[in-house]
Amino acid sequence: MMCGDGINDSPALAISDIGISVNSGTDIARDASDVILMKNDLSKIIDLINISKKTIRNIKQNLFWAFFYNSLMIPISIGLLKPIGVSINPMIAGISMVISSLTVIANSLRLKKAKN
Repeated sequence: MMCGDGINDSPALAISDIGISVNSGTDIARDASDVILMKNDLSKIIDLINISKKTIRNIKQNLFWAFFYNSLMIPISIGLLKPIGVSINPMIAGISMVISSLTVIANSLRLKKAKN
């Protein structure tokens, strides 16, 4: 991670894994960075790290629930489990897919409340 605000910082910002510049920095530093801090306060980097951790956790949760739902519902909806007496109407499976998508969206919207 590299944080900079000037022309001389731009090459390091461009090649770093995460380049951070402040809003009052030069245009070339802001263009070379991945993240621009809107306030000229470097303590916001800690908030950035905390929110990114919460984002990664949320992505993993969403992937788990999507794979869990699909691995459970797709075989049932196409009738693979009908010989053992488990079946569902495909329209109900479609509605369940909408509910699954809404669950993922609602889980993602929780990030709006994340402060740090």
